Amino acid sequence: MQFSSKLIEDAVNAFAGLPGIGKKTALRLVLHLVQQPTVDSVAFARAIATMRENIQHCTVCGNLSDQHICTICRDERRDPSLICVVESIRDVMAIEDTQQYRGRYHVLGGVIAPIEGIGPADLNIDTLLERAKHPDVQEIIMAISPTIEGDTTIFYINRQLQDVDVSVSNIARGVSFGGELEYADEVTLGRSIVARTRL
Repeated sequence: MQFSSKLIEDAVNAFAGLPGIGKKTALRLVLHLVQQPTVDSVAFARAIATMRENIQHCTVCGNLSDQHICTICRDERRDPSLICVVESIRDVMAIEDTQQYRGRYHVLGGVIAPIEGIGPADLNIDTLLERAKHPDVQEIIMAISPTIEGDTTIFYINRQLQDVDVSVSNIARGVSFGGELEYADEVTLGRSIVARTRL
């Protein structure tokens, strides 16, 4: 792809570095920004810079937040007896879209994957084990993608929680084996949460 401007080329390369954005889409986005009033392009750039500078992980659950504790953990209408364990922040968003769950979350930041060199110490598991000991917590819901790595992670966490007075359940298998949780449709994912089974 030939560019008439190094600035355009750099912007296209920056957009193309995002997941799911190829060079043609990146060029389309850059040309759109160039054709917008300067104030709109500056506001767009400022929003991204401000987000990047100020976003942080919730100190309780690991979700993204613009404060130390995210809005879900601060929401007193949420059921403190339920903690839904997920791999990623995208999974929190997917489950929230179902409107079937009113508990709290815990984001692991991945799954145990020895081949990739990811072990339990690389994930947000220790804080989950501490949270599970809180007297308000009655159930840990494992909402992890049904893959070999996901099942390994569920097995490991379940073993670690054996001496904790808490029920551990797994979402129903409406999500096909090997599938990513974030790509399940809202109805299937919602039913999987409601029809969870105890481990």
